[in-house]
Amino acid sequence: MSELIRLRIGTRGSALALWQAEWVKSRLLAAHDELTVELVTIKTKGDKILDVPLAKVGGKGLFVKEIEEALLEGRADLAVHSVKDMPAELPAGLHLAVMPPREDARDALISRNGDGLEQLRHGARVGTSSLRRAAQLLHLRPDLRIGTLRGNVDTRLRKLESEGFDGILLAAAGLKRMNLNHVITEYLDPDRMLPAVGQGALGIETRIDDGFTNQVVSSLAHRATMIRVSAERAFLRRLEGGCQVPLGAHATLEGAELILTGMVADLRGQRLIRRELRGEPGDAEGLGVQLAEAILESGGAEILEEVYGSR
Repeated sequence: MSELIRLRIGTRGSALALWQAEWVKSRLLAAHDELTVELVTIKTKGDKILDVPLAKVGGKGLFVKEIEEALLEGRADLAVHSVKDMPAELPAGLHLAVMPPREDARDALISRNGDGLEQLRHGARVGTSSLRRAAQLLHLRPDLRIGTLRGNVDTRLRKLESEGFDGILLAAAGLKRMNLNHVITEYLDPDRMLPAVGQGALGIETRIDDGFTNQVVSSLAHRATMIRVSAERAFLRRLEGGCQVPLGAHATLEGAELILTGMVADLRGQRLIRRELRGEPGDAEGLGVQLAEAILESGGAEILEEVYGSR
């Protein structure tokens, strides 16, 4: 009998992050009889600072930096991230090796009284930790009051009642993965609210020079997801955005055509620039850069300068 080969998955310790890591673990074990896989739980800066809005914590990669350090130091062989938490630029020596099939990319509204976004009372208080969600909410409903909402999925759902929110916004993917579909009042389609770059997708990060691990995780690669997210991340990279900037992007594949929509907004949602481009799937990154340039030339550069200047 051949000796089992151990792989270590670096992950955050939240219930959702552990679910995601366990899901990857189960797929790897199903595809490779020679493996044994263990989880290495790592606390990130974003997990430690829970009383400050994400945009004010500062820096990029709040939920990945410590996990990436474990990869680089050899304490983990691969990491499972929510792609929306990953900065556009990765540390030298690491890469986003593969992405499995994407879950629902939409945002979801959970309201206390079962009201949809249009039905929420005038001046309703809505909780979110995302500048992107807040700006688009205010663009659609300038009367809304936005309240800061941090914590894991269960904590945020509890705060809907305990902190008197009329509604809260969460990623639909996380709710679905945690079998919490039933709490969703309304899905917000991308034509109303563009999701975060990579939202709903899992990213498996590895060391570039780790040939064995890269070969093993290649069994999880989903081509359509990787094309779509590559376009979105190229858009993010060109805009040098992060959680401190209200921007979103969403790519779809329709036949042999890649369709990418992106937006940049000011913090109050008063100015919102949204554009769409179509191109070849084989030039996903080029399409992302091209869309970013179009938005910058349409006034996005001034908005970003203002947003960065207000930090």
